[in-house]
Amino acid sequence: MNPPIKKTKLAILPFLIVLAVWQIAALSILHYRGVAFPTPCQTLLRLVGLLTGERFLDYSLYKHIGSSLQRWIAGFSIAAVLGISYGLLAGSIHLFEKATAKIPQMLLLIPGLAWIPVALLLFGVGESATIFMIAMTAFAPIAINVHTGVKDIDIRLIHAATMLGAGRRILFFKVLLPASLPSLVSGLRIGIGTGWRVLVAAEMVVGTGAGLGYAIIQARWNLDYASSFSCIVVICCIGLLCEQVLFGRIEQRMAERRGRQVEH
Repeated sequence: MNPPIKKTKLAILPFLIVLAVWQIAALSILHYRGVAFPTPCQTLLRLVGLLTGERFLDYSLYKHIGSSLQRWIAGFSIAAVLGISYGLLAGSIHLFEKATAKIPQMLLLIPGLAWIPVALLLFGVGESATIFMIAMTAFAPIAINVHTGVKDIDIRLIHAATMLGAGRRILFFKVLLPASLPSLVSGLRIGIGTGWRVLVAAEMVVGTGAGLGYAIIQARWNLDYASSFSCIVVICCIGLLCEQVLFGRIEQRMAERRGRQVEH
């Protein structure tokens, strides 16, 4: 079999399995419980309708997607800046590391939805609460991965740069940051996926007006489950696009680049 064809078949196989299980589940629930469970075909038709301009909870699907993306980008950006800064500082300043190393580890153990009461007390219901939950959840994996990347740098690189007269600024930007880049990208990949999942859950609880999570939970009142399932499909596609395709390719290219450097 042609390798590209075989690779394509293996890539779509998980999706075919999910669709088959989904179809069987929908027919089984309709048969045994008498409940209309949206099938993949019904969901696809509804999704096409939403993508071509049909209204959903007073807005277009694009409005819900845009609102979710704005919150996600805002929360993830805060987490990325704080996480990268913390990881670089903790990896290069021993006293700071000793004083704070356990904090990201503790935050990593807290489920994203556990921040709901804290977010409500601090910000009430709305945008700020959702952004806060995303930032708090995505911060820990980014900080830990960057910190680990800096600590794993070959000490000989640092000694060589120091012997060549590199100051703290040059050492930081020319040695520590580039050498920790693979771990940084891995942390961002984990953080962006974690933040996306928390965003949807947060919108279901503290969201208002628009957003994919908000739309899913609100659709239950008029039993518009096909629209809810359409939103779930959109959520899955966006998550896969960012976490697997975008960051996956970046990690792959970095691995290939490191391999070429090792060969030379």
